Amino acid sequence: MRTAPLYATIGSLVLSALTVTPASAWDGPPAAETRGTAVAAARAAAAGIDFGACPEEEMLPETLKCGRVTVPLDYAEPDGPQIELTVSRVAATGDAAGRQGALVYNPGGPGSSSITFPLLGEMSEWREVARAYDLVGYAPRGVGDSAPLSCQDPAAFAERPTDAPVHPTAADKEKRIARARAYALGCERNAGDALRHYTSLNNARDLDVLRAALGEPELTFMGASYGTYFGALYATLFPSHVRRMVFDSAVDPDPRRIWYRSNLGQSQALESRWADFRRWVAAHHDVYGLGATPEAVQRGYDEVRAEIAARPAGGTVGTGQFQAAFLDAAYYDDYWAMRATALSEYRRGNPEPLIAQASRDAVTAKGDENERAVYTAVECNDAPWPEDFAVWDRDHTALAAAAPLATWHNAFTNLPCAFWPTPRQRPLDVGTRPGELPPVLILAAERDAVTPYEGALELRRRLPGAVLVTERGAGTHGVGGAGNACVDGHLRRYLLTGRTPERDADCAARPEPNAVSLD
Repeated sequence: MRTAPLYATIGSLVLSALTVTPASAWDGPPAAETRGTAVAAARAAAAGIDFGACPEEEMLPETLKCGRVTVPLDYAEPDGPQIELTVSRVAATGDAAGRQGALVYNPGGPGSSSITFPLLGEMSEWREVARAYDLVGYAPRGVGDSAPLSCQDPAAFAERPTDAPVHPTAADKEKRIARARAYALGCERNAGDALRHYTSLNNARDLDVLRAALGEPELTFMGASYGTYFGALYATLFPSHVRRMVFDSAVDPDPRRIWYRSNLGQSQALESRWADFRRWVAAHHDVYGLGATPEAVQRGYDEVRAEIAARPAGGTVGTGQFQAAFLDAAYYDDYWAMRATALSEYRRGNPEPLIAQASRDAVTAKGDENERAVYTAVECNDAPWPEDFAVWDRDHTALAAAAPLATWHNAFTNLPCAFWPTPRQRPLDVGTRPGELPPVLILAAERDAVTPYEGALELRRRLPGAVLVTERGAGTHGVGGAGNACVDGHLRRYLLTGRTPERDADCAARPEPNAVSLD
């Protein structure tokens, strides 16, 4: 999964043939971890958080305050090694009588930070919520300054250009297998015994310690994308600690889909969203000149890709960077005009917009490598993965025939999990009993490809009393606070009053982007 934005700023017949032996879900967490979480939460409640200036190197405004929360590396041993999580906060701007506590946000990943989230309180869409709540962000374990995880040298991670074959040859696959093995070994070498403790279950436990450190008897939480998954784990583990929860763009929590099948489903769904982008570009042929049909747009894209495979754009953009840039268009339609312009200009002989949009940034290489390391560790640790590459090869070759855009990209991103050096967990069977959880709100875009809509339906089924708000016909990943007045109205009303719609509700999609170009 990739990060879902809070505001505008990753065929069924084929899938039925894809197989992986599912992990058996376990009935609950070990008692030692449950006791350890209670011990850590009690300590955090007593210690609180000493909020002060944020680190200078972060270059954050003075209105944002930062602090640290101590959590056990291993919840089975709460008196063992400890790590610290970085937390940020902007205090509620309203009067004390109207304050409702802290609202904690996680944007997804795994591997993403919400340290800057509290700054959203200055935006008009969030001012009313910011008057009632302390807005709280944090860097989960492994992320940023929170016991940071690294699996390779950031400079090597930012190596350019890179290749990304749509239909890899046997030689391509052997090369990627070698890279995946080396990457997994790098994670083990750098993290040592700590590597196995980067998990979604520990992210949920950390969230409960954070709740206690904030002085909150119950948690008000909003999670997007992957944040919905460990938010659902939290609701399962600590239902009595939940005050209000918003799940934006929900991961399918079915333990049989975590994470191998989830990535296969995402690759298939991204192909449908890519078709939406090509249809939009074709409808604006007068602006971009890329073809009047989706098929013509695809041919032009393929031709540019072939040229870049032979000669990287500007010496920096290979097919790997090219594909990653255009995958953004399948994630967020805010990218549609930018990417269409870049493709159009390249075909006219001007590669500069494409180079600017697709080149990796050396300045952000350390953070980008850290995010990838945490993503890999969490997904590999969370669940069993096929260890025989023949299974990956069979499943992804079959899927790529119908969904070529992201299938092998996803496969090679996750391939270190086939060679992972630490024990894998069995996913928790997410769910609560009727009446065990307060009403919660689920937000979803009907054509979201990063976390396909079926995941929102499955999460609603597993959390009795949950209400689903759907942005019909829309496909941008992350819908809460993204500018749809209908969706944002439901979100704001729930956070401020705790009221959900009486039944599932629909909102019309926001208008598609305007077509603009360098001309």
